[in-house]
Amino acid sequence: MLELTGISKSFGGVHAVRDVSFLLEAGEVRGLIGPNGAGKSTLVNLISGLLTPSSGTMTLNGVPLTGQSAHQRARQGIARTFQNLRVFPSLSVEQNIDVARYAGGSAALPEAAIRQFGLLDKLTLPANALSYGDQRRLEIVRGLALRPRILMLDEPAAGMNEEETEALGHALKWVQQQADCALFVIDHDLKFIMTLCDRITVLDMGSVIAEGTPQEITTNPKVISAYLGDDVSAVA
Repeated sequence: MLELTGISKSFGGVHAVRDVSFLLEAGEVRGLIGPNGAGKSTLVNLISGLLTPSSGTMTLNGVPLTGQSAHQRARQGIARTFQNLRVFPSLSVEQNIDVARYAGGSAALPEAAIRQFGLLDKLTLPANALSYGDQRRLEIVRGLALRPRILMLDEPAAGMNEEETEALGHALKWVQQQADCALFVIDHDLKFIMTLCDRITVLDMGSVIAEGTPQEITTNPKVISAYLGDDVSAVA
């Protein structure tokens, strides 16, 4: 559904993303992992339209994304969350969701989605009254309010404890089954990524060094050397 071909991005002499190509299928849950500075957030920013590639092409269902703004891409069905929280703090939870719903021209978000992320009894609260974990979940629900074809999540489990992370994983599995959209997930929690994702792409120094199932990734010598190291025993 989303196809990247030869995507690169340079900032001066720094090559943040180098010749990245992959295909994200409809309904797939794809993980994106790699060391700090590997280019993961840059790649998400390129897909969402916050950055413009230095070279390469991107298409969504065969339609070129070149020249489309972030807002236009959101209307085409590409939604995202951010590594640093970007909720509207003075708006209520419901108003935060409605902002995305109106922007995407979609109908009301099903109550089931709001309940799945534990926000049904918090709709009238201002977003800044929520716990950190609930604000993370609000960002995801707000993304779903756009009725996306692809929802990209940048460190969704960051700052969550083990119980919260497990609950988040269950909620995202529900999204895969019920919301009819693909998920593209960056996270440093390897157990979370390996449990959640169908396939995983690994970046190192801006380049794809491996792609495959969780089992293939945890046994790939390049990935173990560049990123997993001793952590492989915790997720194998």
